[in-house]
Amino acid sequence: MTEDGLPPLREVIERHGLAPKKSLGQNFLFDLNLTRRIARAAQPFAGFTIVEIGPGPGGLTRALLAEGAGRIIAVERDERALAALADIQAAYPGKLEVISGDALTVDWSTISGPAKIVANLPYNIGTPLLTGWLTGDAWPPWFKSLTLMFQKEVALRIVAKPGTEHFGRLSVLCQWRCTAHKLFDVNRSAFTPPPKVTSSIVQLVPLTPAIACDVKSLERLTAAAFGQRRKMLRASLRTVFDDPEVVLENLGIAPTKRAEELQINDFARLALAL
Repeated sequence: MTEDGLPPLREVIERHGLAPKKSLGQNFLFDLNLTRRIARAAQPFAGFTIVEIGPGPGGLTRALLAEGAGRIIAVERDERALAALADIQAAYPGKLEVISGDALTVDWSTISGPAKIVANLPYNIGTPLLTGWLTGDAWPPWFKSLTLMFQKEVALRIVAKPGTEHFGRLSVLCQWRCTAHKLFDVNRSAFTPPPKVTSSIVQLVPLTPAIACDVKSLERLTAAAFGQRRKMLRASLRTVFDDPEVVLENLGIAPTKRAEELQINDFARLALAL
């Protein structure tokens, strides 16, 4: 038994037949020091509901509870994991609610009170989940912070600065609505099965955008600008503006620039012009 009175995770997986499924993007974390480090990165927990996506056998769930989380809502699509999560519910009465279903279809508006999202996101739905959370019409959103694990390549895109190779649509969306930091990397050897890539923990905290614009307009604009990122803006923005050169010059943006050379606020100003 571990300090929480529950069996070690390897035993839990064996007992409940929880071999990771590739189709669900599952890679389980067994390193308790690592899961507790992730949990600590999301603190403080007092007064917050913690939302976890894809808890699987509950390694991170147990770390969150051990680090003081008072209420967790865990969304799990794999019905095989529900029995293992029920054991955690029994060990921490009243602290863990499990929603059996797909996180991509959950109605997040039903979550009451301040919340934080903390998750080792399944690789195959990580980016769609993040963009879904960040493109809601209501802002500030229902969550106060996001502490999430992604493939390192995705993490680098989230935090990339203008003028760098990873700067793109995801960078603009994330940094327009949040402060974003990459906290630390997670070696592939920490997982079962080991993924082919390194992972990273990223933390995003919502902010009030410096320039408010319609998020759908911003998405449309960045899709055009980065869809042909090697082209100058006067060419790549022809799909969204009748005369992009005039629009750009009116905003003081050189039409000969490329998408990765703009600042976050430049994209917001262009979205306003739409």
